[in-house]
Amino acid sequence: MSKIKVVHYINNFFANIGGEEKADVPPEIREGKIGPGLALESSLGEEYEIVATAICGDSYFGENIEEAKETLMGMIEKYDPDLFVAGPAFNAGRYGTACGTMAKEVEEKLNIPVITGMYSENPGVDLFKQDIHIIETSISAAGMRKAMKKIADLGDKMVKEEEILSPQEEGYFERGIRVNYFNDVRGSKRAVDMLIKKMKKEEYNTEYPMPVFDRVDPMPAIKDLSKIKVALVTSGGVVPQGNPDKIESSSATKYGIYDISNLESMKKDDFMTIHGGYDRAFVTENPNLVVPLDVMREYEEEGVIGELADYFVTTTGTGTSVGNAKGFGEEFSKKLVEDGVGAVLLTST
Repeated sequence: MSKIKVVHYINNFFANIGGEEKADVPPEIREGKIGPGLALESSLGEEYEIVATAICGDSYFGENIEEAKETLMGMIEKYDPDLFVAGPAFNAGRYGTACGTMAKEVEEKLNIPVITGMYSENPGVDLFKQDIHIIETSISAAGMRKAMKKIADLGDKMVKEEEILSPQEEGYFERGIRVNYFNDVRGSKRAVDMLIKKMKKEEYNTEYPMPVFDRVDPMPAIKDLSKIKVALVTSGGVVPQGNPDKIESSSATKYGIYDISNLESMKKDDFMTIHGGYDRAFVTENPNLVVPLDVMREYEEEGVIGELADYFVTTTGTGTSVGNAKGFGEEFSKKLVEDGVGAVLLTST
């Protein structure tokens, strides 16, 4: 009896090709299982076989999404798989985006079950949870075996067209899909029961969970800008030529702080943009469009602002996880406060 064929997608790190220095490797495919595929095939059981492992560097995928998708699809479809598994990506943002992109592409083009796994703050969750099943994982690969077991269990159900239970029971992120069912207790009684539990501060599960939004109350307006030091901060990916700190073009894991104390404007010979989420042509010619140093120097000279900080802070916003973005802000804001900065001009794209 022939086995159920699986194609597995992983990045350069899990393929044991290398770390960040090898994140630019182009797509390739290898026969059989590699790295985390061992745990996947073991969890799936004897009915299944990983016939091939598709691989792509995270940076290459993020900078060449359409080309990478097309190339990988050409490789994957030759194996005529019955199931496609990507990752899991845990909290790696670029990897999560690649896993979600490829899973969605395979599902649409080959019409087979697909599944991946990510940590809750991975940007790939919000991007793809409505399109595909994403198993919720721990933050790091330390939870690989547990994640693979959940992926395998749900993947097996999908292949065999068994009933997929609720996100809470199966361990995947809610997809916004509601299914009608009959309950033995009418809605009014269930609502009152929940209300009583809430009033007693007892544990209860709502039947209609509401989204949670992070609210930041605005600071009071600045009364006199002419007495304030202002700093430039951007998520637009503008960096010195050559990108010395190797900030990623998407799903950034770092930020940079660069000196502008002796500059009147952002010259294209000195600065570039590595942002992977917009057409960079205009900003490549004039980086001031994203980091308006030229205008801020005019304001400084005219006395509109007290002074401009001697540096600007930069990262890439596209695909960057909420956790990383919050961490960046908490870290560099300490420097801003220490340097007496009273206001920040935060620019995007």
